[in-house]
Amino acid sequence: MAEQDSQDRTQPATPRKLSKAREEGQVARSKDLGHFASIAAGGAALVSFGPMLTDWLRQILLSGLRFDSAMVHNTGFMTDRLLELTIRMLWVVLPFGGLMMAATAASCIGMGGWNWTLKPLVPNFAKLNPLTGIVGIVSKDKLVDVLKASALAIVIGAIGALYLKSHVEELVGVVAMPLPAGIQQAASAMLGGVGLMLVALALFAMIDVPLQRFQHAQRLKMSHQEIKQEHKEQQGNQEVKGKIRARMREASKRRMLTAVPQADLIVMNPTHYAVALKYDDKTMGAPRVVAKGADLLAMTIRDLARASSVPVLQAPVLARALYAHAELDREIPAALFAAVAQVLAYVYQLRAALAGNAAMPAALPELDVPAELDPHQGVKQ
Repeated sequence: MAEQDSQDRTQPATPRKLSKAREEGQVARSKDLGHFASIAAGGAALVSFGPMLTDWLRQILLSGLRFDSAMVHNTGFMTDRLLELTIRMLWVVLPFGGLMMAATAASCIGMGGWNWTLKPLVPNFAKLNPLTGIVGIVSKDKLVDVLKASALAIVIGAIGALYLKSHVEELVGVVAMPLPAGIQQAASAMLGGVGLMLVALALFAMIDVPLQRFQHAQRLKMSHQEIKQEHKEQQGNQEVKGKIRARMREASKRRMLTAVPQADLIVMNPTHYAVALKYDDKTMGAPRVVAKGADLLAMTIRDLARASSVPVLQAPVLARALYAHAELDREIPAALFAAVAQVLAYVYQLRAALAGNAAMPAALPELDVPAELDPHQGVKQ
């Protein structure tokens, strides 16, 4: 069943799966590239600081091999000397180790990019299953890795053996040389061997980098069914988001309709648009839109306003302009101040007349609505 499932995975991984794989720490890495980078960085440091390191090693050996009778009988002094030499060794070894570690990290980042995740550290008890472990050991990728590591070990071993064989007399002669000359001769011989190892590691890294990328892409391949399932999940998420947006719109609509009874005026384009306005000169700098709607919602606003005794004024051009350019719960645009002031003044006069405190106002004057604010460009509705 697992083999059949693997054969069905013939499609490249989708961006979503690649992203999830990175979150789980699955990134293409090359051990051979890391080995080459670390040894190359160490070798470059040895070449750059060779004379300094040679002198430092000579001083260490001279200091460490100098004894007298007082030192031999004073065990405390010998301990102090050993601690001193250890610290001096660490001052050189640790920077070299740090440099090689940085080179290895840089090679990993250069190949697969920076990927910070703690998921690989989470315990996975399924890996303790011996059957699963055996299947992983005998997999094709593991077999390729074993063959590659074996070939690398054989090549490096052969290079080391041949190099030592050709330089055995030179290395043996170091014993008979004075200490400074012997150290320099040994360092030169070692650098030659390191250079040959770097050539071999570079060749293996050139093979391993594309191989690891290919294996990583193969491991993440998907079947048609997995792609369909992923697409279904994404569509499902879109449906959920759509439902959430619909609920938010419904809640906004209910909140808007509750504000209609407190409005001062409803401006309508008889059957298409309705805009509810409210103005309080103590708290507002300009009239504010508390509700607006089109078609059926406009009719609902109109009926609710009439049931609450809120004046409904037919002003098609102004209604269209307010609906198109005024935001809900925001003050009206400055370009419509004059027109809205006209209709509010008319409504206040009408209320005063109905209360018996003033004469009935004349017909509503022509409103000062800029033509560019009418979305229908003056077409009557």
